[in-house]
Parts: sequence; structure tokens; C-alpha cells
Amino acid sequence: MTRSTHAYVRGSTVKFYEWLSEVQPHTFPEGPTIWICGDCHVGNLGPIGHTSGAARIQIRDLDQTVLGNPAHDLIRLGVSLATAARGSDLPGIVTARMVEALMAGYLHGIDPDAALRLPPRPASVRTAMKAATARTWKELAKERLSDTSPTIPLGRHFWPLSREERRELKHLVSQHEVLALVARLYEMPGEASVSIVDAAYWVKGCSSLGQRRYAVLLAVDQDRGPRYRLIDIKEAGKAAAPSTAAGEMPRINGERVVTGARRLSPDLGDRMAWGRMLGGSFFMRELQPQDLKLSVDKLEHKDATVLAAYLGNVVGLAHGSQMARDVAMSWHRDLRARHGRSIDAPFWLWSSIVDLLGRHERQYLEYCRAWAG
Repeated sequence: MTRSTHAYVRGSTVKFYEWLSEVQPHTFPEGPTIWICGDCHVGNLGPIGHTSGAARIQIRDLDQTVLGNPAHDLIRLGVSLATAARGSDLPGIVTARMVEALMAGYLHGIDPDAALRLPPRPASVRTAMKAATARTWKELAKERLSDTSPTIPLGRHFWPLSREERRELKHLVSQHEVLALVARLYEMPGEASVSIVDAAYWVKGCSSLGQRRYAVLLAVDQDRGPRYRLIDIKEAGKAAAPSTAAGEMPRINGERVVTGARRLSPDLGDRMAWGRMLGGSFFMRELQPQDLKLSVDKLEHKDATVLAAYLGNVVGLAHGSQMARDVAMSWHRDLRARHGRSIDAPFWLWSSIVDLLGRHERQYLEYCRAWAG
């Protein structure tokens, strides 16, 4: 998080919602209540593998997903894009154009009458998709496990489990939801016969702050011998994102995450399940070679606005797919009606991004000072 403001924004979701709780009501519109990402920064979008082996760009991290206001995802993504532009030494006029492009892409995504196609792929997306479609399970194993043998190597990133953790993980993977998930992945009738080959506590960066996480290598019994699946199991904490319909959401956080994922990113949600262990709820997903995050640490001038439009469209499609036609049209008209005179995007979006940029710059420098001391 000390590497740049952009990296700090990625790991400081709670700071965004602290700001949100302080702004005046009606600063931005109340959109229709749908499942939102809740932490919609650039790194949380990227290629997602499908069980067929194909890949599409979708939202790839749903820890914070809630039934909420879609405007929150727009603001969070806008701030992330703006800090990426600042970190790339792009002039302020480019940031303004990126906000315009973000809104144009989003409006296209939620428009039920628009052609179902994404804007042109920017270079960063083309690079990620090329890498994703070429990756194999062996490459995934070498990247995540440092080896293709069916073991998880202990060290900096993987720590040994306690006896209780091993017992609880064994119980978790025997639950109906998990067996049904693995059977679905392998297109097997009924429930799959699975066993744990190896498991470890998984130490990751910002994506694991404050939550327990485990890597589990499963063996699936088949006629031709065992097949392996690498499962990411993460504790589901309480969402920092505010919900506009808390009574309609699953009360169990693991179920909340999986439900939101299936609505926002079906290719990912279909590879997820949830269960209970160690006194809490956990969600799990099968890792596929095609699952990658977008890397935009350095934006090129010509690529910046194209990226903003593309990602805005990805989020717009995820939001719009949940809306009835009349609701989508109403939200589309509301956003168009709020466009400013000096920028082809709503002024509430622009002013929110500017406010948060200044706030995050200060917080980032204070964070770095604390670490330097």
C-alpha cells in the first residue's frame, strides 16, 4: 500500500465508506437497489475463466458485495482510474476525459436498447486476455504453488495448519454445497467424491486483510484417476459497504458474497459455494488459469480513456443485467439528466472523485509517514 496512491486506494475500502458516511444526503442520486460490487476498483476487474475454458472480463472480487446504490460502484471505480492517471503523470485534462468515458461506457452497459458489445479493448485488457486464454492448469500450479506436483509448498505465502483447522477444512469440503459445486464443475451427476490432498493457511496482501484464508488442493475421483482442483477458501467478514435493503440480503456473510457474485459475475459465481467452519462463515471458489487481475500501474495517454469506457461498460452490464427494462431506462435517464455543462458526465461524479482524490492523497502520505517511522 505504500507503493503509490493507487495501491493505497485499493487496500483502503473502509476509508471510502467513511467518506460516504460524511457526505450530505442527496449528494448523488439513489439508483435502483441492486447487487453492487461494493469495492469496485480497477484491480477487482479482470479476466474470469468459465467452466468451458473461455474467459470474459468481469468483476472478480465480491467480498464487499451488497444490495446497494449503483452510484457507489461508479464513484469507487472513478477514483481508482483517477489515481492510476495521477500515478502515470497524465495531465488533469486526461482525468476529466476518463470520467466522461467512464460514464459513456456505463450508460451503454445499462441501456437495454444498446447493442450487446463492449467498446474497443484497451491495450491493458488485450494483454490480460491474451495471457488468460493461453494459460494452463500447470501454469496456474507453478504460479500459485511453485510446482506442478499435488502439494502446497510451505513458506512465505503458505503456512502450516493447526490440527483444528485441518479437521474443520475436512468437514467443510464434505458439506453438500461444496460437493455439489465440484460435481457441477466436472459435469458429474449427483455429488462428487472428493478428498483433500493438501491444504495451508494462505497469506495474501490487501485481499486478505483481517480475514482467514486457506488454499486447499482437492482430488476428484474419476475413472481415469484423480483430477485436481485448487480451491481458495476465505472467511467472509461484514461488508463495509452500506446496504439499501439489508432485510432482503442473506444474513450469513458467506451466502451474501456467493449470492452477489452469481448476480454480478455469473462466470465466477457459478464456481463458488459457501459454508461454515471455525465459528464463522466462509466462501470458496475454484481457481482457474484464466483468472487474472488487470494491471494498470502505468497508464498510457492513448489508452486511458479507452480503458475507462471499457471498464465502465463492464460494470454497466453487471448492473443492467439485474434491472427490469423500465428500471434500467429510468436510471439511464436520471444519469443523463444530471450531466454537467463543463464536463460530459454528472457533476456529482466529478466532484466526488475530486474530493476523494485529495482525501486519499493526504491519507496515503500519512500512512507512508507512519511506516517510515
